[in-house]
Amino acid sequence: MNEPHETLQQLWLKHARGIGIEAPSMALLSRLVAAWSEPQRRYHSLRHLQECLQGLERWGRDLVARHEIGMALWFHDAVYEPERDNNEERSARWAARSLREHGVADDAIRRIGRMVRATRHLSARATDAKVEGLALMLDIDLAILGADRARFEEYERQVRLEYAHVPDEAFARGRADFVERLLQIDPLYRTEPVRSELESRARDNLQRSLRHWRAG
Repeated sequence: MNEPHETLQQLWLKHARGIGIEAPSMALLSRLVAAWSEPQRRYHSLRHLQECLQGLERWGRDLVARHEIGMALWFHDAVYEPERDNNEERSARWAARSLREHGVADDAIRRIGRMVRATRHLSARATDAKVEGLALMLDIDLAILGADRARFEEYERQVRLEYAHVPDEAFARGRADFVERLLQIDPLYRTEPVRSELESRARDNLQRSLRHWRAG
């Protein structure tokens, strides 16, 4: 990664200009930052966004599609309400409206929208495989699974807080099922650089997580 890390504003300007927005809207940036800062977010927060954008700098800085990936990352959890199951669709629609207003080409808007929608992961695993950059986009969003043990366990606690409205037993059962489905994906990561760096640790984290949630 670049040192020092670029600020969120610098990354916003770089990716916005990279997809053809000559005068990136600071008002839109402010709205996005406000959305990512909503109080219900414990994991899906500005920290997650920053980690994702830094992951793009680490693994995708030389890709032709890097700026479209970057913009998709900005929008991928822009709408986040844990009680609803259509956050990705609503985020993609926000992206489409905003980017169209700023004169972004329709084909780029479609690709970015597909990336955002694909972050449903398990339900979208087999779709849009031909969209350039989508595989890395998904790997970046799941990079937290391959974090060091302390950060992974912090992530799991943060997700539990986001779903505080769900009773403990129901959450444990649902989380265990989700983790088990992730473990059935082999390999978990689609791109070689991410896979070589994170696959083994991610599987260790997920196996430990599954034991925890199955134990109740």
